[in-house]
Amino acid sequence: MKDPLLDFTIVTPSFNYGHFIDDCLKSVAMQHGVVLEHLIYDAGSVDDTLEVIAKYPHAKVVQEADKGMSDAINKGFKAAKGKWVMWLNADDLLKPGALKAILDFAEGKDHDVIYSGWDFVDTSGKMMKPMTIFPFQKKMMHYLICYIGSTSAFYRRETVIAEGHHLNEDFKYVMDGEFYNRLASLGKKFGYLHARIADFRMHGENLSFRHRNKENRNASDELVRQKQFAESLTITRCYGQQVIKTTPMVWFVDGFFNIFFKAQKFLLKRIYRWVVPLVELENPPAQEGQSK
Repeated sequence: MKDPLLDFTIVTPSFNYGHFIDDCLKSVAMQHGVVLEHLIYDAGSVDDTLEVIAKYPHAKVVQEADKGMSDAINKGFKAAKGKWVMWLNADDLLKPGALKAILDFAEGKDHDVIYSGWDFVDTSGKMMKPMTIFPFQKKMMHYLICYIGSTSAFYRRETVIAEGHHLNEDFKYVMDGEFYNRLASLGKKFGYLHARIADFRMHGENLSFRHRNKENRNASDELVRQKQFAESLTITRCYGQQVIKTTPMVWFVDGFFNIFFKAQKFLLKRIYRWVVPLVELENPPAQEGQSK
């Protein structure tokens, strides 16, 4: 008998992204072979976001003030009813067949977190570069902070969300990295599906990337960069190996492990990109009246 729970809960934080959210909603609406709910937590958009959402009957929107992106996502986590929960940013997309591939992969396994690869796309949705990754490496996560894309990661509600493991709202830029490191430190099991199931849209409004243009960086951009660095360093200090206590040696050890794991990541990414075949996603079934 089929589990009465929904297969998936998709949580989307939103604020004035009406120019992107249509693609996000459409990508969820076209998923096949799964039962889902899509919860939109909007912080009070004054553009056409609500009009766009109204076109999609599968989506449920809650419009209320929040304390930031992590707070909005946590509201969705607490309301989620699906067996698997993810957050999908309003400017990102799921590829056709993505959720069915995750559900098939999860069958009979005891993973608490399942993640996959993704593609970087530009503002218009044009492919920029693929991001194929590899099975979970706990120590690498400590020192590289986060190589898992939140747009292609799923959390088992029963063993993660329902146990109270939510985003740390004190983190504004690398909350996903702190989340994954915390789950790993608690012994949660990570599973990797070797596929690319989502599109991560790169544009000037990305919270984590807007400071990287060195030519036009201003004081506010630099402050964002410094805060992101401080959050990343906090994660390494909290979850990394603390064998050395002397401050100068700590920096040396951090630097050594950072270079070591970057090299390991470089090799693993190329092995999995060039040697290990990707899992192909199933195309949605043809609609009545369409050619098959």
